[in-house]
Amino acid sequence: MHGVTRIPWRRLGAGALRVGAVWLVTTVTMLVLAGLLPEFRLQSADGDSATVIGITAAAGAGAFGLLSALVWPVLVRAFLLVPAIVLGTLVFFLNGSLLWLALYLIPYDRGSTDPTTAVVVATVMSAASSATNALLAVRDDRAYRHRLARIAGRRRRREGGARPPCTPGTVFLQLDGLGHAVLAEALRTPEGGRPLMPAVAALCGRTHRLTPWRTDWSSQTGASQLGILHGSNADVPAFRWYEKSRGEVIVSNRPTSAAELQRRAVERTGDRGLLAQDGASRGNLFTGGAKQVALVLSVSARRRKENRSRAGYFAYFSDPANATRTAVSFVAEVVREIVQSTRARLRRERPRVGRGGLYPFVRAFATVVERDVVVAAVLGDMLSGRTAVYADLVGYDEVAHHSGPRGRDTRQVLRRLDRAVGLIVKVAEHAPRPYRIVLLSDHGQSAGETFEDAYGLTLEELVRAGSGLRVPRRAGRRTAVGPAAGSRSPSGAEARASARAALRRPEESGQEPPRRPRRNAGPVVLASGNLGLVSFPDMPGRVTREQLEARRPALLRTLAEHPGVGFVLVHSEEHGPVVLGAGESEHRLETGEIVGGRDPLAPFGPGAAAAVLRTARFTEVPDLMVNSSVDPDTGAVHAFEEQIGSHGGLGGEQNRAFLLSPLELSPPVRPDEELVGAEAVHRVLRRWLAENAGYSVYGGGGVGDGGDGESAADGGGGARTVGATGVPPVAGPARCTAAR
Repeated sequence: MHGVTRIPWRRLGAGALRVGAVWLVTTVTMLVLAGLLPEFRLQSADGDSATVIGITAAAGAGAFGLLSALVWPVLVRAFLLVPAIVLGTLVFFLNGSLLWLALYLIPYDRGSTDPTTAVVVATVMSAASSATNALLAVRDDRAYRHRLARIAGRRRRREGGARPPCTPGTVFLQLDGLGHAVLAEALRTPEGGRPLMPAVAALCGRTHRLTPWRTDWSSQTGASQLGILHGSNADVPAFRWYEKSRGEVIVSNRPTSAAELQRRAVERTGDRGLLAQDGASRGNLFTGGAKQVALVLSVSARRRKENRSRAGYFAYFSDPANATRTAVSFVAEVVREIVQSTRARLRRERPRVGRGGLYPFVRAFATVVERDVVVAAVLGDMLSGRTAVYADLVGYDEVAHHSGPRGRDTRQVLRRLDRAVGLIVKVAEHAPRPYRIVLLSDHGQSAGETFEDAYGLTLEELVRAGSGLRVPRRAGRRTAVGPAAGSRSPSGAEARASARAALRRPEESGQEPPRRPRRNAGPVVLASGNLGLVSFPDMPGRVTREQLEARRPALLRTLAEHPGVGFVLVHSEEHGPVVLGAGESEHRLETGEIVGGRDPLAPFGPGAAAAVLRTARFTEVPDLMVNSSVDPDTGAVHAFEEQIGSHGGLGGEQNRAFLLSPLELSPPVRPDEELVGAEAVHRVLRRWLAENAGYSVYGGGGVGDGGDGESAADGGGGARTVGATGVPPVAGPARCTAAR
């Protein structure tokens, strides 16, 4: 009996020691600040002894700590009625108000300060408290585990009280825009140094395998994530496109468009999505069928009770130390971007795009606020024993658009993402069920100067010139059918959309093409990275090659012969979908016939023809699809947007994404196969969820083979049953392989 009662007393004693240590640190911090800041005092006007001042500081620190623990969560929940970014800016004010109240509660009116100084003192004290708690947690691993277990127990009780099963859960962590080649470089250990991403390198070296996968022609988050989460990205030809049947522009990161795309995918597949069974979707464009969502764009425009997309903000900002740290980091990131962009401009670095306006704030939101909130939500999901979690971290993609896939700025972002991955891996060790962590990307990025910088005109100007229409002298400063006539679409789509949703302004106005372009406004020219889309609203149905040659005889050759254009897709009445290239070359996709001696798709590698043909068969395809040229040696492309790191079409590293998966799970594909397309990735992730749940897995589910019923893990032969702990161990050494 004695042994049974000792453990609670030891825990209580350890907890009391931690509280005492934090109290002591914050007391000393308050004393130091009182000595440094003339407007902050802890003594009466007549002066006090050192003992009295010390007692006053201890009382103030204790009162501030109690108020932070008891009042702060209530305040944050109340302020969730305001936009999330506004909540972040209120952090300092709320913290300062709590300190002012704590000083007011000190007896004998010995503590006083002005509002500005209160904010400073409260910020420093919260940081000191957070650092002390973190240090004690690191030094006392058992206490850390107990604390996580208590949090997990509370979350389980709130959600029904059921204990998580012993089967492994799965965390899918998407590093948005990080290509296979860039990741492989970040995992290499330089001579005498350490990898750029040591936490991910440790996984890859011990427990995970690295597998590349090839994207669809539309190599962007809207198409890739829809296919990964919902199993179908059919009829999504680009990031934005004009649908003649609806007479409006669809934009993947517009909440109403995202909701419509998700509805279509669910209708097409007859399935809610990858996360339908006890899943959580964090920071994504789509829900994946999850009931638990936070920062998900397709539901951000809702105002109904079941919309819990803002719940992630409360979970994070309910800790004043978290809120303070994020707010400070946000300001620091804005300053960092201004310094970095100024340095790039002074050094005359090329290629370069504009990084002014709201971009520093968008970057800070993506690399700080959204990262912190999404990671906190994932940690909460693991501690509550969620079966499947899919989260998207968009920071790298946002910065790479403006600084390049391998820029100095993007390397800093990768280091911080690596620390986030390391934290998730560490917390997974203390979760109430085992977790298998899968890292993946939705596409890569290809470097290169913009089409306008390289050739002195925009794609819209080129289309109008080839159509015999007037080309304004300064078309880049006017609005025709889109920003800069469709060529200066705002980059960083995912981050900007999330920031707008956080501001409770999910539908952007004035920066996207109008939903219903006028039929007499000329061609609608839109951009998706280095993929351009041209539609003619005044010509009903899908315009054919023969119709264009009759009405605009110079247009097709003007586009195909331009040195910045790799190929043009158009539909022919006689031959079906045809790819046009320079020198009057053609690739007739239905038959594979090459006319003119040179295949215009050859520079884009194997699989290009199949990817283009798949898109050409979509119901809603623009009249013309224009892919920029690609440098065969460097893989550089020319974005039709203001981006020096771009994705959306074919060419370069944008089409090579990655999967970093645990060795306990079956290989994504056989050694002699390539994983192709987001829908194939969906089938792989489905298979892994089934393996973790202990279900029978019938075949590869179309993993790279179109779903022929053979298993990608066992070489075929029908069904394979896996136990609760997964599949049999993978043969060979437990090391990361990056074949192909």
